[in-house]
Order: sequence, then structure tokens, then C-alpha cells
Amino acid sequence: MRRIARFFAGPVMAFAGIYHFVVPRTYASIIPDALPFHMPLVYVSGVAELLGALGTMHPKTRRPAGWFLIATLIAVFPANVNMALRPEEYPGVPGGRIALIARLPLQALFIYWVWLATLKDDPHPAGTEA
Repeated sequence: MRRIARFFAGPVMAFAGIYHFVVPRTYASIIPDALPFHMPLVYVSGVAELLGALGTMHPKTRRPAGWFLIATLIAVFPANVNMALRPEEYPGVPGGRIALIARLPLQALFIYWVWLATLKDDPHPAGTEA
């Protein structure tokens, strides 16, 4: 299970961070209107996800990167809530309203995976597990 978690916390989160720069307007559209500076927030969150993900891939930076990624996942949660509350504004999301609501508890699963990959005591010393 830890390998799956490390794959999520590393490569998958790195891809998610890079994607903020590929389709920034898509990410900007999900930021709640109450928050200013949508585009800068997209880029900052993309950099945060990318740096956190890269940090999880090295044993010396794994723990602080884990805390950083958990904080980032919590910080972007309002965007997920925003989408769930306004599904009519996101007609291209497969599964529609149900999928947008179902995504909310998935954020807890993502946080758990980051915790498992980076913060839970590792029974294997660095370098003994892939």
C-alpha cells in the first residue's frame, strides 16, 4: 500500500502540479469568486504541488514535503467545494454533480496517501524499499 501511496504523492502529484501550467484557465475557473488573484493562485498551487511531489521522492525531504503536500491539499479543498456547489458551471466534468460531490471525500483519501507515503513510520530504512 505504501508503494501506491508513494506513487500518488510523487509522480501523480507532480503531474497535477505541471497540469496547472498546461490548462491554467481551467484551474482558475474553479477558484471561489471570494478569493482574489485567480491566475496567481493557480500558479502558486501548481508550484506547491510540484515541489511537494518532488520532495516526497527523496528520503531526506520526504517528511517535510509530506506536511507541505497535506497543507496544499487542504488549501485547495475550497475549490473542490466550490465545484460541488455550482455543478452547472462545470458541465464538462464526467459524472456531473454526483462526481463533483464524490470528489470531496476523496480529498481525505489523498491526504491519507500522502501521510502514508511520507509521515507514517517507515518499517524499512531509506533505500531498502522502492
